[in-house]
Parts: sequence; C-alpha cells; structure tokens
Amino acid sequence: MTLHLYAHPFSSYCQKVLVSLYENGTPFEWRQLNYDDPKILAEWGELWPIKRMPVLVDGDRTLMEATIIIEYLSSRYPGPVSLLPKHPGEALEARLMDRFFDNYISTPQQKIVFDALRQESQRDPLGVSEARNMLDAAYAWLDKKMAAREWAAGENFSLADCGAAPFLFYADWTHRIDPSFQHVIAYRQRLLARPSFARAVDEARPYRAFFPLGAPDRD
Repeated sequence: MTLHLYAHPFSSYCQKVLVSLYENGTPFEWRQLNYDDPKILAEWGELWPIKRMPVLVDGDRTLMEATIIIEYLSSRYPGPVSLLPKHPGEALEARLMDRFFDNYISTPQQKIVFDALRQESQRDPLGVSEARNMLDAAYAWLDKKMAAREWAAGENFSLADCGAAPFLFYADWTHRIDPSFQHVIAYRQRLLARPSFARAVDEARPYRAFFPLGAPDRD
C-alpha cells in the first residue's frame, strides 16, 4: 500500500514528518500542496477540513498532526531507526522533548512569522515581544539540557529530534540563538548535518524567498 503525504517542503511541521520518513527510507508518494494545483488542494480539504498540514493517508486511514503521524509510522512501518524508544521512561522523555519543541520553540517562532504576514495595522507587537521572550527562555532551558546530551532525549535520535530539526532551524532565522547558548547552537549544527534533515533542507531551498522575515544567507 502506497503512503500519500499531503505536505509542502518549506513547512516546518511537514519537515518534521519528512525527517522520520527519510530516517528509515520509508517509501511514500508526495501530494505537494500548491495553490496552482486545485485538485490536490481539494483532496486535502476533503481529508482534513481544518486544512493544516501534513496529512498522511495509508489506504483507508487518514492521519493528522506530525507527532501522531510519526508514532503511526514507527508502529506500522518500523525501520532501522527506532524513533520512539521501547523503554517506557525513555519514551516518556522523547515525548516530553517533542512537546517542548512544539510548544516553546515552534509556537512562538510561528507567532512572529505570522505577525509579519499581517497588514501593519493588524499586527500585535506585544504578542511578538512575548514570543521573543519565550524563545529566549526556551533557548536557555534547552542549553542546560543539551550540555550532557547528543540528541534531544539522550543518546539516540528520536521523535523529539524530528521536530527539533526544523523548529530550531527556523527559530534561529526568526530570533537568533544567542552565541552564549553554545550547546543549543552545537545541537542545531548536528541536526543540520543529519542526512535526513539535510535532505529536507535542500528540498526546501527553492522556497526561501517566501520567508516573510527574509531568509538569511546561511544554512
């Protein structure tokens, strides 16, 4: 059965799932979401009226939300890289770190980006300021956490790193990681060097001009 992924390569949450697919060489068929392809957009809207990506279709089963998709892939299509540890305590730590990157890195980062897309009269400077403060606090917490770890949940690449890769990638574009957070910067570099994420980054390069804050000339 062919997996179908409704996604866009420049989306951080889509990259989160792509990293998991590429880690294990899981075959799938792209359903790339573009405004110039109304058929694919209509299929996506029919599958998930909320219209958030990514969406994965496996036969008669439709899955939404990146974390749920990765957990499904890990159980239904396991590969050489186990993204969810089998030990309950280690699995809990991976899920905890996954929620951290979703809630305290991605959410404030996207708040800043979405605000930049608004008309100037509709912008929320207080909300953006709060989002930047949240990112600084998250970077500081993560720096201490990563001082003794190679990957987000410990020694092995996991579900948490699938999200950390694109979220830290775009967060640093949006609100630069302070040089004092050396462990976060080193971790981000390890993620960029990971072949699965490097592939996702390369696939997204043609769309960098669309980043509303201006994509930096690096990475």
